[in-house]
Amino acid sequence: MKDSPQERRRQYLKKRAFYDSLLTIYGRKPVLEALEDPTLAAHKLHLAESNRRDQLITRIEQLAHERRIEIAYWDRKGLSRISKNARQDQGVALDLALPHYGKAEEFLRTADKPYELLALDGITNPQNLGMIIRSACAGGIDGIILPSKGCAQIDPLVIKASVGTLFKMRLLRCDDLAPTLAEFANTGARICALSSHAKDTLGELNGGEATIFVLGNETRGVSDAAAKTCTHSLRIPMRNGVESLNVAVTAALISFRHQL
Repeated sequence: MKDSPQERRRQYLKKRAFYDSLLTIYGRKPVLEALEDPTLAAHKLHLAESNRRDQLITRIEQLAHERRIEIAYWDRKGLSRISKNARQDQGVALDLALPHYGKAEEFLRTADKPYELLALDGITNPQNLGMIIRSACAGGIDGIILPSKGCAQIDPLVIKASVGTLFKMRLLRCDDLAPTLAEFANTGARICALSSHAKDTLGELNGGEATIFVLGNETRGVSDAAAKTCTHSLRIPMRNGVESLNVAVTAALISFRHQL
């Protein structure tokens, strides 16, 4: 008996949601540490056929076998298509199945309560990205919108700077930030740009509503395209002539604003 169209669609959506939840990390040490963590669900290990079988590669393979994780062997070109960073992948990549890793559009479709998100607009420093993730996770932010255009992406430096919190934080992927922010705004979410020139302060913003805080580039601030989607502009009061804070510090202040 053939499955009904509804059942086939349900199975398709389930499979798509699973693959959307996959995060590929690379580099020998990050992959080894992930395999050593039994709380992380690894889907597939990717290795370059040209890898020299040293102690580290042997240990990575051993852990994969012990955890019954599929291993795929590739030529260097094939592996680079998976890692998307041939210069730094060290011949190793690992697909992790993270329940909190997915697409912004899917979060928007299923969100059923007021949320607070951070949206990253041109954050190019990997260490800043990692520290933002760490602060957001510790402070209870519901997710971080991470566009593929114009932002640092997940790499060993980000993983290290996040001190492992990257695997616990909800990361919401999108291609381009401004259209994604516009979609959230159309559902009634407040889109708040952080600007030193704003009249209202962060402390004056009430809670209880769906809100996205847009964090701009370390040098240029929030882009014009993202700013056009914003419904609010907020500043963090500063003294002694200080004009700006590191973006990771700003993220920490936002993340803990309800708890201090």
